[in-house]
Amino acid sequence: MERIILGIDPGTTIMGYGVIIIREKKLELVTMGVLKLHKLSEHEDKLKRIFERTVALIEEYHPDELAIEAPFFGKNVQSMLKLGRAQGVAMAAALSRTVPIFEYSPRKIKQSITGRGSASKEQVALMLQSIMKFEQPPEYLDATDGLAAAVCHYFQKNPGKPEKKFTGWQAFLSENPDRKVG
Repeated sequence: MERIILGIDPGTTIMGYGVIIIREKKLELVTMGVLKLHKLSEHEDKLKRIFERTVALIEEYHPDELAIEAPFFGKNVQSMLKLGRAQGVAMAAALSRTVPIFEYSPRKIKQSITGRGSASKEQVALMLQSIMKFEQPPEYLDATDGLAAAVCHYFQKNPGKPEKKFTGWQAFLSENPDRKVG
């Protein structure tokens, strides 16, 4: 059985996305990229473009699920508000096409990919490059952030359920043989 997951890293300057397909428990990269919104001056135009691009991705790749990064709490309230709107518009696009949505905190995504919730964007990109076997990291790390949301969702055995605790690396690896790299 195949499953397609669209991952989105929302943003009002750059929105990152990644699409993966799971075939027989094997992960494959379909595409990743960014939507650049620098040239649009009006916030409403950016939101419209985010909605349109998300719908276009859904119509092109027919994902079974959408994994999206949740806005993080920061000091700049205006930035948080704009980011929340960008996330909401991407979610509305998925809802308009009846695609189930799964939301993950930035820390959860980083931890899922690298094992460390405080990992840098570069560390996430390098780990994804190893897991997904792509040659060059993209020009914008927002693309790997969108991909990371999709891969994080794949790694979740039971989205929305409490995480299982492990006593060490050996216990983790014995429960997750598909997470071994190399």
